[in-house]
Amino acid sequence: MIHLLVLAQEAAEAAAEEAPNPILPETVELIVGGIVFLIVFAVIAKFAFPQLQKGLAARTEKIRGDLEHAEESRRSAEQELGEYRQQLAGARDEANRIIEEARSTADQMRRDLQAKAEQESQATVARAQEEIRAERDRVFQELRGQVGQIAVELAGRVVGKSLDETAHRRLIDEYIDEVASGNGSAS
Repeated sequence: MIHLLVLAQEAAEAAAEEAPNPILPETVELIVGGIVFLIVFAVIAKFAFPQLQKGLAARTEKIRGDLEHAEESRRSAEQELGEYRQQLAGARDEANRIIEEARSTADQMRRDLQAKAEQESQATVARAQEEIRAERDRVFQELRGQVGQIAVELAGRVVGKSLDETAHRRLIDEYIDEVASGNGSAS
């Protein structure tokens, strides 16, 4: 059996010497593969690479244009934001002016109403004082008439005869006027 093993080993060595190496390709395959590679590379370089370059250039330009558009949009947005802020500041100033104007108007109206109320109250007081004076004068005249009549009646009772009421009334009125002015004597 050993013998068979030796024969098998020798046959394997002989087969190994005759079989090509699976790692290294044949020389013909290398030459054909190289030529085919050069032909495919030349076709790709002639037709595909320019198209790829055009596509890449177009894409680059599109991206550049989009970036420029985005930058322009950003600047425009910043400008609009600035304008909006200015408008907002203007609106605040306008609102503050309107509020201040309203306060001023309200203060003026309050002062006017107070002045009007003061005038009305003074007019009311003046009317009341005038009414009081008129009532006092009316009562004083009425009282004067009654005092004169009582004085004439008393004088008539003291003297014992009827006196001329007109002449005595004049004397009594003069006496009352003197007493009212403070010049009369108590005799």
